[in-house]
Amino acid sequence: MAYLEDGYITDRPAAYAMPAERVAFIRKTYGHLVGAVMAFTAIEAVLLTTDLGGMVANTLFANRLGAFVYMLMFVGVGMLAQSLSFSRSRPTQYFGLGLYVLLESVIFLPLLYIAFNSPYFAGQYVIAKAALLTMAIFVGLTASVFVSGKDFSFLGPILWALSLGILAVLLCGILFGFDMGLWFSFAMVGFAAAYIIYDTSNVLHRYGTEQYVGASLALFASVALLFWYILRIFMSRRN
Repeated sequence: MAYLEDGYITDRPAAYAMPAERVAFIRKTYGHLVGAVMAFTAIEAVLLTTDLGGMVANTLFANRLGAFVYMLMFVGVGMLAQSLSFSRSRPTQYFGLGLYVLLESVIFLPLLYIAFNSPYFAGQYVIAKAALLTMAIFVGLTASVFVSGKDFSFLGPILWALSLGILAVLLCGILFGFDMGLWFSFAMVGFAAAYIIYDTSNVLHRYGTEQYVGASLALFASVALLFWYILRIFMSRRN
């Protein structure tokens, strides 16, 4: 089993821990996930009362360079935060998780600002609807992985290769100014769902019992991705 000994985390998966320790790890992982979602919601609730969302949206959509910098920030800071969340140091892990929640709050701000303030999207209604559907899909996928008990770690290399392809498509869209369309959003919903399955499987089979902060960040990232594209689909339909 995985232990925190003298400030160092051993790498034995929680799957081999004693039942009580494994249950505690799972509870901590999903407890931290709920905490991250609540923090994200609180930050967005505050930011949406300011003009910052409009400023970021105008900067993002004013030219291709702004969108390109935005994407680089998401990839670079996201990778840093995820790396920190699996540090040997507990404070560093929490710093990584907090940094990632803050990053996602900034990333989501322009989209939520447009949805919240535009009469075409029914404001809070479309956001709440997208959030509820995201939660339903997440709960359903999580339950299916827990019930089956199957190890989906084989999805890792496939999802990594797809991630590189998706980044290339997004970069081309930014540089050459073409819109991927609604089909791309539906494909990304499927991609996010596959990542939720993969991350949930890792919680059951791969993570150590002291890696609940990093595990919760991985799940939060997948849930955020799912929510982003579900919201985009709802906004596209209303538009």
